[in-house]
Parts: sequence; C-alpha cells; structure tokens
Amino acid sequence: MLDYPVYVVTATAEQERAGCLVGFAGQCSIRPPRFSVWISKANRTYAVASCSQVLVVHLLPTHRHDLAELFGGRTGDEVDKFEVAEWEAGPYGVPVLAGAAAWFAGRVLDRADWGDHVGFLLEPLDTGAASSSGPLTFRDVKDIDAGHPA
Repeated sequence: MLDYPVYVVTATAEQERAGCLVGFAGQCSIRPPRFSVWISKANRTYAVASCSQVLVVHLLPTHRHDLAELFGGRTGDEVDKFEVAEWEAGPYGVPVLAGAAAWFAGRVLDRADWGDHVGFLLEPLDTGAASSSGPLTFRDVKDIDAGHPA
C-alpha cells in the first residue's frame, strides 16, 4: 500500500558511466541538507558508484516510464544505457538525463553496507528542474523486471 517516488541514479568513475533505477532513497537531514540512496550490490552501477565522488539523482515525471524501464529493466553489463538515453555531462562529468522532472548532484560523504544494498550519503551540490508534473512512483514501475536480481 506504500507508494513512493523512484529515482534514477547515475555515476561516473575512471571514464566509465553507469546508472540504475532505485526505490530506496530519501532525505535524511535538513541542516545540513543530506539525502541517501541505496544501490544493490548486484548492480553494475554499484561498482561504478563505489568509486565515484559524486552521484546524480533524477526524479522522473510520470510520463517517462521508458527511462525507468531502461535504467531498471536493462543491465549495464549488456547494454550501454547512455547510447540509448539523451543526457549531458553534469557536475564532475556525471550524466544528467534529459527528461528528468528534477535532478541533483550530490557529493558522496559516506557509504553504509547494511545487507544486499549499500547506502550512499549525499551532500547536494547542484540542482536542476524541468517539470512540475508529479513523480514516477513505485506503483508505476512495478511491471519492470529487474535487469539484475535485487
């Protein structure tokens, strides 16, 4: 019965790009501002994010199920998602996806390994917004079969 926004997280490290759909994320401090995202250890994005100093978190509008499908239903082990998606280099060269309702770049301050996912504690550095439509939510993407097991 819970419904919450889903996000696409992108990362860059050593000339390698990666991105994935995440459902475990949220604000975790007001002062100072902090946000956490949790990435599955089975996901290729985890390996790249583990070496990245900055991650970009994208909030998708409801009409961009295609981006959720690409970043949640396909694995970077088999397809270069950035050859398919429109994007531009954002802060620190991390991809910023065209079509996101909003995004922010966050400096990785800490990582927490609490099971099959690792949490990345982010300090927001830069933001962008393109749409005021409602966000794509878990309920909207429950039909996507994960590119990697959770």
